[in-house]
Amino acid sequence: MDMKTKSVLDDLRINGDRLWASLMELAQIGATEKGGVCRLTLTDLDRQGRDLVLKWAREAGMTVVIDKIGNGFMRRAGRNNALPPIMTGSHIDTQPTGGKFDSNYGVLAGIEVVRTLNDHNIETEAPIEVAFWTNEEGSRFVPVMMGSGVFAKAFTLEHAYAARDTEGKSVKEELERIDYLGPEEPGAHPIGAYFETHIEQGPVLEDNDITIGVVTGVLGIKWYDCTVTGMEAHAGPTPMALRKDALQVAAKLMQEVVAIALRYAPHGRGTVGMVQVHPNSRNVIPGRVKFSIDLRNASDELVDKMDVDIRAAVAKASEQSGLPITIEVVSNYPAQPFHTDCIQVVARAAEKLGYSNMPAVSGAGHDAVYMARLAPAGMIFIPCKDGISHNEIEDAKPEHITAGCNVLLHAMLERAGTV
Repeated sequence: MDMKTKSVLDDLRINGDRLWASLMELAQIGATEKGGVCRLTLTDLDRQGRDLVLKWAREAGMTVVIDKIGNGFMRRAGRNNALPPIMTGSHIDTQPTGGKFDSNYGVLAGIEVVRTLNDHNIETEAPIEVAFWTNEEGSRFVPVMMGSGVFAKAFTLEHAYAARDTEGKSVKEELERIDYLGPEEPGAHPIGAYFETHIEQGPVLEDNDITIGVVTGVLGIKWYDCTVTGMEAHAGPTPMALRKDALQVAAKLMQEVVAIALRYAPHGRGTVGMVQVHPNSRNVIPGRVKFSIDLRNASDELVDKMDVDIRAAVAKASEQSGLPITIEVVSNYPAQPFHTDCIQVVARAAEKLGYSNMPAVSGAGHDAVYMARLAPAGMIFIPCKDGISHNEIEDAKPEHITAGCNVLLHAMLERAGTV
C-alpha cells in the first residue's frame, strides 16, 4: 500500500448525517406515539422494514441472499471473492415498546460502511457482508436469537419453524406469508470474522463519559425457579412464633441473590424479577411463594460459584425455617468471550480515531454470541441515554452513532484488507 492510499484510509470517515437519516426513516415503520418503535418479527411491519433495508443494500450495489429462517445477507464483492466475507450485522425486529436503535443501528451501520467505501471507491480484498437476523428479540416467538441460533446449529430449523405466537401462528407460516422464507440452508454461508455494533443497553459508558465500549464478551446466565412451601393460616389468630410464612423465608433468599452478585463483582448480577404468592390474600399468611432468580457473570467459572452459593443459601434457609424449598435451573446460557484478535482490532480502531474507550462486557444476549461459535467475533458499544433500552424513550446521541460506525468501518477494513 502506498503512502497516499494509506493516508486516504486513515482519514476515512462515514457520513454520520446519512446514517442518522436512515435510522430515522426506518424508525417510521412501526413508529409509536411515544417516539419508539413496535415492529415485531415476521409481521407486515417487519416485512416493510426488511424490504426497505434490502432496497438500500441493492442501491449500494450489494447482492442479497435470504436463507430458510429468513436471515438476510447483503454482500459487497471483494477483489478475492473466494475469501470468506468479513461480516457485520444485527437485527431489525423490536420489542413491543422498543426504541429506534436496538439494534437497527447494527444493521444500518453496516450499510453505511458499504456506502462509505463506495463513496471513496475503496476495494477490499475480502468481501464485506451485512446481515440481519430473524427474531433476535424473542418477543413474538421463542427462542430468542432464533435466526442466528439456527444458523449456528444451536437448535434445529424444524424447532424454530414449529414455534408459535400467542395467536397460534407458526414461524414457518409467517415466513411464507411475508415472503421471507429463502432458499439457502442456514449455516451454509462462510464467515471470516463478525462484528456487531450496538447501543450498550446499560449505563456504564455514559456514567464514565466514554464513547466506545470495546466488548470483551457476553455474560453467562443461569435462570432458576425457586419455590418455598409453608402453610396458609389466618393473619389474626396465628401467633408470629407459630407461623410457617413462606414469604418471609423467600424474602431473605431474595436478598441473598443480591448479596451473592455483590460478592462476585464487578460483573456479578443477581435479580429477582418475578414473584408469585399463594394465596395472595391480604389477611392470609402466604403458604407458597415461587420466584425467579437470574444470576450472571463474565465467566462460566464465576457463574458456577454463584450457583454453589445460592444453593447453599437455599439449604440453610430450609434448615433454619423448617420449610421445604426447591430450586430448579430453567435456562442456562454459557458465557461467550470474544476473539482476542477482534477485541484488539476494535480497540486499535477506537484509539486511531481518537475516541475515548474502555473494555466492556455485555449483560444482554446478542446475535454475536452465536456467531462467535463459528468465527472470530467482536462487538462495539456506544452509550445510550440513561442506559435505557427496550423502551420507547431509548435514545442515543448522533455523535456516538457516528463514532461507533467509524470504529466499525476501520475494524472491518483491517480484517478485510484493502487493495
